[in-house]
Amino acid sequence: MIDYINFAFMCREKQSDTGIRIAIVGAGPAGLAATGYLACRGHSIDVYDKQPYPGGLMVFAIPPWRIPRNRVLEGVKDLEKRLGVRFITRTKVYASVEMPHEEGDELVEKKTSLEELISNYDLVLLSTGTWRSKIPRIQGANAKGVESALEYVYRFRLYELGLVNSKPSAGKKVVVIGGGYSAIDAAEQAVKEGAEAYLVYRRTIKEAPAGIFEVERVKRLGVEFMELVSPVEIISEGNAVKAIKLQRMQLGPPDETGRPQPIPVPGSEIIIEADRVIFATGELPTPPLPQSEDYMNKLGIRLNKDGSIVVNNIMQTGNPKVFAAGDVVTGPSKVGPAIKNGLYTAKYMHNWIEAKLVASIAR
Repeated sequence: MIDYINFAFMCREKQSDTGIRIAIVGAGPAGLAATGYLACRGHSIDVYDKQPYPGGLMVFAIPPWRIPRNRVLEGVKDLEKRLGVRFITRTKVYASVEMPHEEGDELVEKKTSLEELISNYDLVLLSTGTWRSKIPRIQGANAKGVESALEYVYRFRLYELGLVNSKPSAGKKVVVIGGGYSAIDAAEQAVKEGAEAYLVYRRTIKEAPAGIFEVERVKRLGVEFMELVSPVEIISEGNAVKAIKLQRMQLGPPDETGRPQPIPVPGSEIIIEADRVIFATGELPTPPLPQSEDYMNKLGIRLNKDGSIVVNNIMQTGNPKVFAAGDVVTGPSKVGPAIKNGLYTAKYMHNWIEAKLVASIAR
């Protein structure tokens, strides 16, 4: 019985060595799925990741009661032993310019430039995910005790993995803003640590991206769910969170997402005491290059305004040697779609390699 995530689930037998070297940047679900497929096809694969272990958010954010991390790490070992994949961890692939801080950067021991990889490998796959969070620009958002859901759960994962000595403080009264899986995970983490936890969402439970089942599940654990409310101000004392001011909402016509638009109800503000406010209001793509016209033109790789990488219909960037996959292309998604996207991208890469080989023989 296989007791690990088989990232090479389409591989019956490894094919003979092709001599093609591929660098994969980012060892999350998309990168690992692509690794399994390409390594099985006989290509030599080096996987670069800034974290101490491969696995991405499956290991360093998603709680082990949702995805057992030992199954992820055993799946990584399978790629190493069965397919000869090499993992280069604690290594950040970066642009040769200043880049914004991302979660996990403090654990990096070595940096490698993206230009080097493009020069040294036949192909490069960028699957660096979404390691920065969006925090609304409301009054008091810079107070101590305000953080993103990713920051919050990441610290607990580091402690569980033995990468830090001190257990992080969960807070005593924790307010989590959002209705997706990140919000659910942060609220559940807080209540498991003995905190009084509130899950605050601007629409109703029916519109929550995580679904009614997940919201009801954490309610049974002790999380208090507040719907149709949205944060308007963080109240602080001595620059530390003391409370949060919320405004009641009512649902209006559908917005661009197709969901009812939350509309503020004038004069309906309420205040909840809190010493920790966690925003689970979305993550941003974190490509290994900046939104600099000069740099993008230099590499032939374009970014959208949100930082996601622009690709064509075969997941190839404007630089023919560079492909991209997963959340760094699509924006935040679930593990399943990220694996599927990584697998499809790997197939396109393999087909592109074969087409190039056929073309070279035909000359």
